[in-house]
Formats: sequence, C-alpha cells, structure tokens
Amino acid sequence: MSFGRLLLATKNQAKVKEYRGLLEGIPWTIIDLRDAGIMHDVEETGSSFEENALLKATIYSRLSGLTTLADDSGLEVDALEGEPGIRSARYAGEGASQKELIAHLLHKLEGIPQQKRNARFKCVIVISAPGGEYELFTGECPGIIAFKPSGKEGFGYDPVFFLPESGKTMAELNMEQKNAISHRGKAAEKARHYLTTCVSI
Repeated sequence: MSFGRLLLATKNQAKVKEYRGLLEGIPWTIIDLRDAGIMHDVEETGSSFEENALLKATIYSRLSGLTTLADDSGLEVDALEGEPGIRSARYAGEGASQKELIAHLLHKLEGIPQQKRNARFKCVIVISAPGGEYELFTGECPGIIAFKPSGKEGFGYDPVFFLPESGKTMAELNMEQKNAISHRGKAAEKARHYLTTCVSI
C-alpha cells in the first residue's frame, strides 16, 4: 500500500541520498525537486531553522500539489555565539564549497582551545500538505569542532564535527552509523513514525 508521492524539497543530491536511507520502507514514493521538474528556488528568509523549513515545505507543497518534506539544519558553535546557525551553508559566502566553509569556520575558531569548541548540529523537518496543514519534528547532535578535517563521508561540516563518544568525526562514520546518531537521523525518525502511521495529511 502507498499513501502517494512524498516530495523531498531539496536539490542537494547528498541530502536526497541520506533521506532515502533514513526513510526507507515508508509507504510513500519518494521523489525530489529534480524528479518533479521544479526549478524554483525558495529564498530562506526566516530567522530560525523552524521558519525556513516551514517556508520551503509550504511553498514547494503548493507548487507541486504534493505532500512535501523540507528541512533546515545547521551548525551552532558556542564559542561563536551560535554561529553559523541558519547561515551554515552560506557562512563563507554564497556558493562556497565544502572546503571553503570548513576553512572559514576553522579560521574563526583559531586560538580557541578544545574545551571551548563545543557545538551541535540541529535539524528541523516540516511535512506540509498542499492545503497548508503541517507537522514539525526536531533533532540535535552534540559534538566538538576539531582542529582539522578528517574523513570523506557525509557533507558540509561533517569532517570537523568530532564525536567524543565514538572518537571519530561525523565524516568518518558510515551512513548507518551516522543515521543512528545524527541530528537529521533523530528528526527523521520522528517524521518516519508520523509518515507511517498518519494518513490524514
């Protein structure tokens, strides 16, 4: 049985792959913006992860006529007073590469000792119906910003996000290990339960 098509509101193929793994087995057919032929970009004008996720979910749901899952996520570093936060993907400027983002972050943390490099990844998922109804789910993963990148998995700041419990960076974990502890994995688990048990949306 299928409840229909679920649109993943992202053009980031690494994120699409991650969500397909996180949501594997749900009674929905998962498609992304490219599959839906949607080229429109939604400007993230919100002042929080919640506002940006809701903005993307409701606009893409309206454009597509499909139940839509959108997220907004990012890195918060205590020593930088919560930066980069909602600007995580644009911290080193529009269109910055992963290497540029990491280099910029490490430059900002130059001279900051390990005990003051506490950080967290945060994720907010919004699932919106074309009619405007929506549900919101959150997840968080604590860690420490390493002094240099390590690992080749994942994307974004994963190579410098060190997890004391495992003794590895997020980028040194395989997909299964990452999904079990990540901010996106925690939020997606809540969304998965909703998408499996609730058909009203």
